[in-house]
Amino acid sequence: MTDKKIGILGAGSWATALAVHLARKGFQPVMWARREEQALEISTEHSNHRYLPGVAIPGSVYSTTDLEQVAALSDMLLVVVPSHAFRETIRKTLPLAPKNVVLVNAAKGIEQDSLKRLSQVFCEEAGEEMAHRYVMLSGPSHAEEVGRAMPTAVVVASESLRSAEKARDVLISENLRVYTNTDVTGVELGGALKNIIALGTGIADGLGFGDNTKAALITRGLAEITRLGIRMGANPLTFAGLAGVGDLIVTCTSMHSRNRRAGMEIGRGKTLDEAVDSVHMVVEGVRTTMAAHKIALLHKVEMPITSQMYRVLFEGQSPREAVYNLMGRGPKNEMEEINLS
Repeated sequence: MTDKKIGILGAGSWATALAVHLARKGFQPVMWARREEQALEISTEHSNHRYLPGVAIPGSVYSTTDLEQVAALSDMLLVVVPSHAFRETIRKTLPLAPKNVVLVNAAKGIEQDSLKRLSQVFCEEAGEEMAHRYVMLSGPSHAEEVGRAMPTAVVVASESLRSAEKARDVLISENLRVYTNTDVTGVELGGALKNIIALGTGIADGLGFGDNTKAALITRGLAEITRLGIRMGANPLTFAGLAGVGDLIVTCTSMHSRNRRAGMEIGRGKTLDEAVDSVHMVVEGVRTTMAAHKIALLHKVEMPITSQMYRVLFEGQSPREAVYNLMGRGPKNEMEEINLS
């Protein structure tokens, strides 16, 4: 298996962790970085201090700013860029890549302007006939822990089980258990929408609320994610899995979570821009909140946490008011509100 040529598009924390993981398995991954100094640091100093400090990068990992060098020689491409850069990256990469390349997307988000999931963006750029070569990677997988070989489990989803199995076989190890799934819609939505709930739980933490508040937000967040997912054609069981509740729990509770950390700063009184700047990395939940709010309105799906997050982030509502707006909603029957029909 290690004779496969693996290219990684991106050089952030998750891209670096995946490169380290694959190198431990015996691969020689090649990473594409935008900045020359970052590529040099990875290849010569075997570190990525800004994005994954404290993790030694094996010497078998090479980084370059030459996109063609990475794309043209890869049997499998891992796309690990922010979701807002996904379309541009795919557009530039696909003409350079082999026609039979399997593309594994590790970005978790929704395209803000088009409101499309990233598999839909891929098909627009590659053509529907290439849909079977797209794989979505998701699950509870903070880079800081994967880079240190701490055990976890993830899911790879594709409409082609064969492509999902190829991705699984490349990624699976004694420290990373990989499951396959054919529900691309559900896996993508679970991975994207959980960031909104993580912002919300972070805000609750920043306001000084406790574990009960957090548990309630996570549980009700899962309910509204599931409602929207079902309306968009996803399998409800996906949201009970790694890309749903698994990723939701870790993103809402861990200090590794950029979205939770940004939410905490908002809860403490910082503006959105100040909170995002304090994290020093992309906070996917901000753009996703904008997109999900619009999608919920289009599909006429009730998403109260997402709605309140939208008001806090983009309409100036105070975080404390948002919490009490959620608490003051009319009484509901829990089973009717989660209704999966």
